[in-house]
Amino acid sequence: MGEKRLGCRQQAWGRVHGREASLFTLRNRAGMVARLSDFGGTLVGLELPATAGEAVDVVLGFDRLNGAVGEAYAQEQPYLGALIGRVANRIGGASFELDGRRVTLEANDGENSLHSGPTGFHTRVWAARALDDADAPGVALEYRSEDGEGGFPGAVVARAAYRLGPGRALRLELSAVSDALTPVSLTHHPYFNLAGHASGDVLEHRLTLFAERFTPTGPDLVPTGEVLDVADTAFDFRHPKALGRDLGRPAVAGGYDVNVVVSGTPGTLRPAARLSDPATGRTLEVWTTQPALQLYTGNGLNGNLVGKGGVRYARHAGVALEAQAYPNAVNTPHFPPVWLRPGETYRQVVEYRFPGQRG
Repeated sequence: MGEKRLGCRQQAWGRVHGREASLFTLRNRAGMVARLSDFGGTLVGLELPATAGEAVDVVLGFDRLNGAVGEAYAQEQPYLGALIGRVANRIGGASFELDGRRVTLEANDGENSLHSGPTGFHTRVWAARALDDADAPGVALEYRSEDGEGGFPGAVVARAAYRLGPGRALRLELSAVSDALTPVSLTHHPYFNLAGHASGDVLEHRLTLFAERFTPTGPDLVPTGEVLDVADTAFDFRHPKALGRDLGRPAVAGGYDVNVVVSGTPGTLRPAARLSDPATGRTLEVWTTQPALQLYTGNGLNGNLVGKGGVRYARHAGVALEAQAYPNAVNTPHFPPVWLRPGETYRQVVEYRFPGQRG
């Protein structure tokens, strides 16, 4: 994988579910390298150029597609770098009402559905083609989710396009169409560690969230339906704050796993989060058209995952900043709706920007 050619290179990466999977390597003029797989639309690696020494990979991931549990993408694992659908985050009771009937989904988080259950989009091999452009190399992905898959009604065609650059940015465009009324809410689930994926925890990273409100949850992490002000809570990141500063407070004991409402107008590309590592000076900005964002500090990581280079990922080894719709919107009428109708097109964008880093 030491190629230096600009653009996009595709290589075989093994078989899963009877399908051939590929690994795509994108390299742009700014010196960034992204490695992506058509299995789950997964971001496997994201290397930032360094002013001295080796480039630094800032996302958690595995070296292999196939292998033992906790060592490969094709086994049960916490969505490292994956595209999530048909509906991201939690659906309470793994069910919802549609046209007077109860739709039952696959439960995989107690009684709830998390990221559309055990057969969600993150487990599928997407159709893929390389976008071999030296100025903005990318990968275009498409997946057809049949009527009834995971319990969801209607056939949905989802598309995703990743592109690097031309500056220090990775852009992801998401879209979908359906032949029947159905919920669609896609997200991307990378875990970032700006010091490098193998560098330990992110608790000293400083986070700013462009969010004044959040949706509190019950013990099962399903939103209660309230939308509250972040002021005077542990969820107030309106000014830069170390991720670990408030972890002693009862509301975030063990770490963050919360949805915040992104300020500004949904549908417009605007800043949602800014993450910085004081030790290296590296900064990440997350821009999105989505209405909300999930902050998750890798609370479930426990050292059992063997990541790239044989590194074990312990608790808080990375932070996920998932641009999304409100969780459980299908069961909460006053939340912004996630219904997709025939003839409509779902569209969202997220950009990961890395401005002005020194190392």
